[in-house]
Amino acid sequence: MTQAVLPQTRSERLFERAEKVMPGGVNSPVRSCKAVDAHPVFIDRADGAYIWDVDVNQYTDYIGSWGATILGHRHPRVLDALEDAIVKGTSFGAPCPPEVEMAELISRLVPSMEMLRLVNSGTEACMSAIRLARAFTKRSIIVKFDGCYHGHADSFLIQAGSGLATLGIASSPGVPEALSKLTLSLPYNDLPAVKKAFEEHGNDIAAIIVEPVAANAGLILPQEGFLAGLRDLTTKHGALLIFDEVITGFRIALGGAQERFAVKPDLTCLGKIIGGGLPIGAYGGRRDLMEMVAPLGPVYQAGTLSGNPVAVSAGLAQVKLLQIPHTYEQLDQRTGKLVEGLKELEKKGSPAFQVVSITGIVCLFFTKTKVVDFASAQTSDTAVFTKVWKKLKEKGIYWPPSQFECAFMSLVHTKKDIEETVEAFAEALKSAA
Repeated sequence: MTQAVLPQTRSERLFERAEKVMPGGVNSPVRSCKAVDAHPVFIDRADGAYIWDVDVNQYTDYIGSWGATILGHRHPRVLDALEDAIVKGTSFGAPCPPEVEMAELISRLVPSMEMLRLVNSGTEACMSAIRLARAFTKRSIIVKFDGCYHGHADSFLIQAGSGLATLGIASSPGVPEALSKLTLSLPYNDLPAVKKAFEEHGNDIAAIIVEPVAANAGLILPQEGFLAGLRDLTTKHGALLIFDEVITGFRIALGGAQERFAVKPDLTCLGKIIGGGLPIGAYGGRRDLMEMVAPLGPVYQAGTLSGNPVAVSAGLAQVKLLQIPHTYEQLDQRTGKLVEGLKELEKKGSPAFQVVSITGIVCLFFTKTKVVDFASAQTSDTAVFTKVWKKLKEKGIYWPPSQFECAFMSLVHTKKDIEETVEAFAEALKSAA
């Protein structure tokens, strides 16, 4: 008997076209859904906590542009700011008032950033920060942590998280061996390993760069004393401490992880939320460091679209709204409601998983091993995750398509959304057991 061939969906047809002209058919690897044995879903539109694909399927969205749309999609104030900016022009290649206001606002809310430079992405921010650190210290070695992802600049593509973790890539071809030797990647939360690195290479270490909450290998929380220990070691050895807060900045607290954990870095990298859904990044820190950046100093970094009025205006609108009292308490309550429901399912024990969360971010690891670093995260059963993800999608829940990515809550996810998500997880877990 001949099996009937189902007609292609619009997403499938678009993917076929995309594969002919784009590597893997996507512009960022994790979007390919390769890790969950699926074709990517092509999104047509979004509103609030929901997205619709080109086949008119509606999903409750837990990606939120990978954390950028903390207010939900198409927030009216953000759209108004965009409209006001666009009618004046999209890019001038010259200074504009909103970039000054944005820099002043960030500096006030993140006091460690006494001066800052706006750029176009988190990758660009991190790349620029380590260049500055090397120039300031006159040292070459950068310390990072396994599973942390700081963008795709050459210095960071060693034991990195995000798409590399998803696709099982330990490092990227094209990174010169000589440059790889200038990056030390250590286990996250392992302070003794950091101490040993300083004992062996202390005079050559320019900086430690770290996600203060590791959110590109799933979600890995810093153990008590880890971040403070990094601060003490860098100070002792004359190295700089760089916090990559591209994800945690303005998400887990108004002042980011450095406010939440009361640890002050020398340099901070931001992105995501400060763009209101548009491309942006920023790096900044102590005044004496930032005064080394051109045109004040010799450390060169530039960008035609840096500080462009459209992205900056959208980001300003979003960050201003986040200053409303009790905003983060509300986000924490929404996150807690989802986590509470998932932990009730966790108690059933089949399949085994654990829930890790912090304000606005949630992750499920399908392993019995307590996750404290990238190695323990990698004990997760990705086959079970794939089954769960597919069932969630079928039930109208758009969860990140990788065991090693986080889900993001917005301020517009409702109680009903969360209850339906927990119900969908209950069915998905049952089908995967």
